Parts: sequence; structure tokens; C-alpha cells
Amino acid sequence: MQKLTDQVAIITGASRGLGKAMAVELAKEGASVAVAARTVEAGQGPLPGTIHETVETIRKLGGEARAVQCDVTNENDVTAMVEQVKKHYGRIDILINNAGITTPEPFLKLTTKKWDLVIEVNLKGTFLCSQAVLSHMVERKRGHIINLSSVLAKTVKFSIPYGATKAAIERLTLGLAKEMKKHNIAVNALCPDFTVTEAVTAFLKEVDTTGWQTPEMWGKYAALVAAQDAESLTGRILDEPALKKLFGPVV
Repeated sequence: MQKLTDQVAIITGASRGLGKAMAVELAKEGASVAVAARTVEAGQGPLPGTIHETVETIRKLGGEARAVQCDVTNENDVTAMVEQVKKHYGRIDILINNAGITTPEPFLKLTTKKWDLVIEVNLKGTFLCSQAVLSHMVERKRGHIINLSSVLAKTVKFSIPYGATKAAIERLTLGLAKEMKKHNIAVNALCPDFTVTEAVTAFLKEVDTTGWQTPEMWGKYAALVAAQDAESLTGRILDEPALKKLFGPVV
């Protein structure tokens, strides 16, 4: 039996990587998925994948999906995305704040522009999207927000601004879960370890990724978490060991 039948989900950053895998797995479990990201045409950026390609993948599997172009740093874009999904599907049950970027420079070579961009996409984007769906969820007295943290919230390695935003997202998750519990809205964060994505393949070609996690695993766990309500699961930062303890291993 599908776990998310009749549920409507928005997933940001869903043109590739973790976001695409989560969109596909939620759709497999019966959710109607709004695939949100900036990339609508191949060649727009250095990485493969568009929102339309993700939608096509879902539809080929028999799922329901809709492409929504959105820059999560732009409040007008975010508002329009939420209104478009509500108009088309009638409601929003799940939001996965997956959109994120990083930058490789060491701190002393980091420009203000790069710092601001990482903060804007990763942290401000999570804030804007969460706030935009919450009034609707509060009115309906149900909903689930899933934020994306990272092992780099605790492990001091690679990008300083990226790690800082992920640590902040964990604190945001815990605070928002406490505030939203009375409205029957769950708020949790997934905390991937190093994961093989298109960005890793493109930019870290010399890195040995043996034993790294996969987007497909995180997609399956995202669907399992999304199926929980505020009474059963909220206010958690969920890494792979925690998820295995809750749900067992996924195939």
C-alpha cells in the first residue's frame, strides 16, 4: 500500500541529486509532487538535470508531478510557487527544503558575494519556503516540513559557509518543530553523510566515493519520514543510523 496516497508535496532543488531522488520516491508512494528548482532548460548551468526531466521520470513511472520554476531566494517566486501548487492540487501536505549550494574557497579567499549567496539559498530559502506553506498548513491543522542538513553541520571539513548554514538549519528545525507541534505540523531534518551526486561527479573527480551514500537511499527515507505526523515524529535531526533504527534499512 502506498504511504503517501492523496498527499501533495513540494520539493525544492528537485532537478537533480537528492531532490530528484526524493521527488521520485515520494511519487512512487502516491504523492503528487511539485518539482521546484531554477533549472528549466538543459545547459542553464554546469550540472545536468531540469525540473521537466524530473517530472518526465516521475510520469514514466506512473506518478503525478508538476514542474514549477522557483528561485528560493526570491520571496515573490516562493509565494507564486505555493499559490500555483495550491491552485492546481488544492492543498500542500509536505514541503522538503532541499535546495542548496556550496562554494569551495578557503575562508580568506571567500568573497562577500559568495558568502551571501550560500546563506541566501541554503538558509533564507528554507525560511521563505517554510513560512510560505505554514499558514496553509496551520489552517488545515496538518503538514510536514523536512529540511536538509548535512554531516558538515558537525564535521569541520570543506566549505565553511555551507557548514554554517546547515548548522543553522538544524537549529531552525528544532525551534520550528517546537512552535508547530500544537498545530499538528511535524518538522524534521535529514542529515546525509557524503553522498554521490552530479555535483560530486562533476567537481570532485579525484575523490574516492567508495562507500558513500546514494540519493536513492535518501529518497526512500524521505518518503518514510514524510508519511509520519507530528505525534509520531517531529523535532528530529535524522542521520542514517537514526533512520535505520526507526525504519530499518532500505533497499
